[in-house]
Amino acid sequence: MKSGKISLYLVPTPIGNLSDITLRALDVLKSVDTILAEDTRTSGFLLKHYQISKPLQSFHIFNEHKTLGSLVNRLQQGETMALISDAGTPGISDPGFLLVREVLKAGLHIDSLPGATALIPALVKSGFPTDRFVFEGFLPHKKGRQTLLKKLAEEERTIILYESPHRLVKTLEQVTEFFGEDRPVSVSRELTKLHEETFAGSVKEVHAHFSSKEVKGEIVLVIHGKKE
Repeated sequence: MKSGKISLYLVPTPIGNLSDITLRALDVLKSVDTILAEDTRTSGFLLKHYQISKPLQSFHIFNEHKTLGSLVNRLQQGETMALISDAGTPGISDPGFLLVREVLKAGLHIDSLPGATALIPALVKSGFPTDRFVFEGFLPHKKGRQTLLKKLAEEERTIILYESPHRLVKTLEQVTEFFGEDRPVSVSRELTKLHEETFAGSVKEVHAHFSSKEVKGEIVLVIHGKKE
């Protein structure tokens, strides 16, 4: 595709610390006609902090299919938009893929800005090999969960998962079951925030640590690959 006017910008937003937004991201958010936000209340706080006043439109997993056609049509008419999620890079375990696909199909141009995402800091902090890794996002809640865990137990690359705080202990129990209690893991939560924590050790040790406390915040679980 030849270069041309950018219609849609994918703009990463901070995963916690508001200072982690880039200068370029701020410039883009100030320049577009409309900002598509996963949660307009969450994004409104960020925009207010940086004194950005632009029309906000809700774009999330529950309405993305319904709004795709009208959004692409508006972009074709010359409107420029920025897509942001509640935190991190749009499209990474967040809405964005469907819109990107349809915008590209329409022959329009997209720019994806580099910026915050939770998986890379958690990976680097784990001390596990970073030259090769696999990112699985959130595990299925039910169907296919055990099948995927069995497959990942044989994976030799470092594995990165996202998890919710209320499911972390259960997931660690399942990692113990399928990977063995001695498999090294690292759990990072509340990255870049005041109560940031990373705890690493065998999955048995990490399970004991988080079973003894109330778990809060967004979770990144990093699992050492199976040794060759």
